[in-house]
Amino acid sequence: MEKRRLGRLEHHSSVLIYGAAALAAVSQDEADRSVEEALAAGINHFDVAAGYGDAELRLGPWMSQIRDRIFLATKTGHRDSESAWQQINESLQRLQTDHVDLLQLHAIGDMDELETATRPDGALAAAVRAQEEGLVGAVGITGHGHQAPATHLQALRRYPFATVLTPLNPVLWRDESYRAAYETLVDEVQRQDAGLMTIKTVSRRNWPERAAHSHATWYEPYHDQPRITAAVSWVLSHREVTGIATAGDVGLLGMMIHAEQTRTSVSTAEEQLASDSEYASPFIAMPF
Repeated sequence: MEKRRLGRLEHHSSVLIYGAAALAAVSQDEADRSVEEALAAGINHFDVAAGYGDAELRLGPWMSQIRDRIFLATKTGHRDSESAWQQINESLQRLQTDHVDLLQLHAIGDMDELETATRPDGALAAAVRAQEEGLVGAVGITGHGHQAPATHLQALRRYPFATVLTPLNPVLWRDESYRAAYETLVDEVQRQDAGLMTIKTVSRRNWPERAAHSHATWYEPYHDQPRITAAVSWVLSHREVTGIATAGDVGLLGMMIHAEQTRTSVSTAEEQLASDSEYASPFIAMPF
């Protein structure tokens, strides 16, 4: 699997980052099979969060075997320093490790969230303390929504986050304002030599009202190989992207791995996705 440099952290991360949200509500046996599949494919960067159900607990038993050969990232969703500090320490216990390589402020998707997390008694203060005490190697930021790129740009102007995890896919790119905000963010990311990771690669749209949810993801994902290959190929054609988080459903991992191995051209990818008249942003009606 291709690896790309994660900005100034100098880690060469697999371009597929294991999205451990997929482990939120699975058994340990299911989690073990999924982790084994990821490792066999060459994935060396695992991304989890305290808010992902039992995901940290599912990864924890693996740490004695793989901790020294993976880049491990988790997230805190709390906004005040005291609660975030407690959650960071709980994450380490759940993950059965004494440190993570990256601690990210989770779901900072608009300026109100950024203001709260970066105030003097906000979550950023806890993250910086954890870094100073050797509990985390670096501090990053993540977020959903149409305002995420613009918010993450402002975040980088306030604090030198080592990484940014922001949404990108072809349907978001079609929105001129979103594309402009993303490109401005890229300029700042590159100026600071931060790592830029993306999410929502294989999102198709919000779940239709009253539709049965066939996957664990909060959005309806693509689940056919041609369109997953198209979406993965398109995002990875952006050389500024160091990696894409895999979808939050263990059943989609294999198709995303196959897509990375059999990438198609940008024009072919765009043609494939343009044929779907219902392709839309997943942020029109987020369930949180």
